Amino acid sequence: QVQLVESGGGLVQPGGSLRLSCAASGFTFSSYAMSWYRQAPGKERELVAAITGAGGSTNYADSVKGRFTISRDSAKDTVYLQMNSLKPEDTAVYYCNAQRTTGWGIESSWGQGTQVTVSS
Repeated sequence: QVQLVESGGGLVQPGGSLRLSCAASGFTFSSYAMSWYRQAPGKERELVAAITGAGGSTNYADSVKGRFTISRDSAKDTVYLQMNSLKPEDTAVYYCNAQRTTGWGIESSWGQGTQVTVSS
């Protein structure tokens, strides 16, 4: 059973940093691309950053390029999102996602989310 548990959210001042973690279990971690999404109140969930199963390729939303870094640790089955130079518009619930494509379609699982609030 796929389980994703996020942690590391909280309240931070503008310009500050946070590191989110997503601990994965119940599946072969290296077989799945991992992503971070976020959803602000009244808005749709949006992709923030993604990393391939092998960790060789990453992708970022334009709004976070140069400020956020996604990484994964295969020894700990954990994916991270380092967030620097945070802005109030980064305030949202951040969700971890694991996804792979098989012959039967796309398998996708979500964590429960962690709140990030950027405010002075």
